[in-house]
Amino acid sequence: MGSDKTTDVEDVTPPYQAGTSSDLSDDDAAIIPKGALDPVYEAKARVLNRAVREIGMGWYQWQLFIVVGFGWASDNLWPIVTSLVFTPIANEFNPSRPPLFTLAQNIGLLAGAIFWGFGCDIFGRKWAFNLTLGLTAFWGLVAASAPNFAAAGVFAALWSFGVGGNLPVDSAIFLEFLPQSHQYLLTVLSIDWAVAQVIANLIAWPLLGNLTCSQDEKPCPRADNMGWRYFVITMGGLTLLMFLARFVLFSIFESPKYLMGKGRDEDAVRVVHEVARRNKKTTDLTVDELRACEPDGYVAQTTASVALRRHLEKLDAKHVRVLFSTPRLALSTGLIMAIWALIGLGYPLYNAFLPYIQATRGAEFQDGSTYITYRNSLIISVLGVPGALLGGFLVELPRVGRKGTLSLFTVLTGVFLYCSTTALNSTALLGWNCAFNFCSNVMYAVLYGYTPEIFPTPQRGTGNALAATCNRIFGIMAPIIAMFADLKTSAPVYTSGALFILAGLLVLILPFESRGKEAM
Repeated sequence: MGSDKTTDVEDVTPPYQAGTSSDLSDDDAAIIPKGALDPVYEAKARVLNRAVREIGMGWYQWQLFIVVGFGWASDNLWPIVTSLVFTPIANEFNPSRPPLFTLAQNIGLLAGAIFWGFGCDIFGRKWAFNLTLGLTAFWGLVAASAPNFAAAGVFAALWSFGVGGNLPVDSAIFLEFLPQSHQYLLTVLSIDWAVAQVIANLIAWPLLGNLTCSQDEKPCPRADNMGWRYFVITMGGLTLLMFLARFVLFSIFESPKYLMGKGRDEDAVRVVHEVARRNKKTTDLTVDELRACEPDGYVAQTTASVALRRHLEKLDAKHVRVLFSTPRLALSTGLIMAIWALIGLGYPLYNAFLPYIQATRGAEFQDGSTYITYRNSLIISVLGVPGALLGGFLVELPRVGRKGTLSLFTVLTGVFLYCSTTALNSTALLGWNCAFNFCSNVMYAVLYGYTPEIFPTPQRGTGNALAATCNRIFGIMAPIIAMFADLKTSAPVYTSGALFILAGLLVLILPFESRGKEAM
């Protein structure tokens, strides 16, 4: 949900709604409508939007598409790392409350989303764009040296602080350079998210599968449990390569809108001309066009406090009130917040501890080797890729649409969790978990697209922010609940399954179906 923090950017239009720049007026193209912001800033932003649309999609944006994909990959890669190393860390350090490790990660993710999401409007997109991956790589590499459980938790929180900023920052800078006709590429980036899960599990299988203490091996000395350290080093190294590709191989420009908002009109125009040059295009944008938006005697407001206030415009109480201004809007907003909250609790309550659950259940089946555990994790992760693709197909089917697909696969996600408790052997448990991951990826693919569609354009950022907040806060609750509900029992599974089923049923009550309709 990091994308909910993009500011001063054009609307995210699904592929089937995208048009050419000629189809859109400046007012239609902007996510924040005319009159919602400082009129001078607003007028200049519309001039820049028009210039970007005239340049069109070119070499610079396609390069940006690739390096932004690294952020999407990191956003899923490192939570998967936390999940995969949870069991060997718990075995080695034998803490009294192992879920504290996952709690540390979730706190870091929330802090990172808040800091980087607001910070990129104060100190710029460019630095945040590079630093998020750099910090993640650094703390990931350092984490391999953790001498105890507390240190491992601190390092997980620190690398997650970097991870938490990936989507807020990357989506902001990506959208601010994209023409309206290609903003659907934000959805395409989700393939990087799914592939990252496969890569993490593919590397984890040989390292954690062969260099980890078995579930029943007590004590678990460090020398026999080096797999998780090698794995974290590998993931840190991979993230470092992504950081270097961004920082060294690709020269990114600061966002023109950020520069304009700081009163640096000349720099904003220069960046637009540089993008046009890289794309082998030309632009007629001039500094005079921007300054023509200023009334006589105008003094630009360029302080950090003004930038922060501009970022907070979306959270203005009047924008929240609009989302509850009619019975149907209030029902829709309240339900989507509840659905995100339930999924935010249910998904990490099970998925974050999946390798641990597989190992403990496998031990019961006399088949709990670490090699089998991580092999199965790889198999499960592969099912996520076709799941994400299927979601994009089903939402366009008549009589099914967004609501039908979302409700069906959210309920099925919960049902397959319940089914997993009936497994009498490791093969059956693997099958149920594959079905769970497949359905949950369909669910997320639809949910990420449906949520912004049902909010009115002027309040879309606020609606996304409310949904994201509910999701993150309830995500922090998951490891706390896991500490008091024994992970060796089926209690967390039953709880998670019930939350998914309830969320799926709530989808049926949603008053709006967005299939075949333009976003409001």
